[in-house]
Amino acid sequence: MTRRFVDIALSAAGLIISAPLLLVAAIAIRIESEGSPLYRQQRVGLDGELFDMLKLRTMVAGAERIGAGLAVNEGDWRITRVGALLRRTSLDELPNLVNVLRGEMSLIGPRPTIPAQVAQYSDRQRGRLTVKPGITGWAQVNGRASLSWADRIELDLHYIEHRSLALDLGILWRTVAMVVGGSGLYKGASGGWEPEA
Repeated sequence: MTRRFVDIALSAAGLIISAPLLLVAAIAIRIESEGSPLYRQQRVGLDGELFDMLKLRTMVAGAERIGAGLAVNEGDWRITRVGALLRRTSLDELPNLVNVLRGEMSLIGPRPTIPAQVAQYSDRQRGRLTVKPGITGWAQVNGRASLSWADRIELDLHYIEHRSLALDLGILWRTVAMVVGGSGLYKGASGGWEPEA
């Protein structure tokens, strides 16, 4: 209950404070490229429940159906100029706060993944679904997308087994440093997830 109260209070405050920035970003996205400024993607949440995760669109409309599909690397031609700035500052994630208010996500937890990724989980890896997904988490502050998929899951499982107020505060502090530094945004040569053949 305490965690949920904190989620509601901080996400509501974050949305109120960032509302002008979200409006400016939405207008900039719409001016640069056609399509909705808001991007929705189905993700898997607590206990395998599906929900639509909200983000600001950083790529051309329909990007997941062209080029490299879901794989995104630095310099990807599908990323718009406005999108590159939003990704660099992680401002594209601000609409996740709406998901937190709805109760689909928490401020801290494993990042929500797509159904195709969950379908490849082992029984142990399905333990990742025993808590609400988060905007930031232990894997996020320890390498983010540059980590291999297996390493990210292990870090998330470590968080679930050891989560505490102290750990959560540490993650929030490191998230600020990560956003300022802009590290781990892209999967590179060894990071990220690859679908099974």
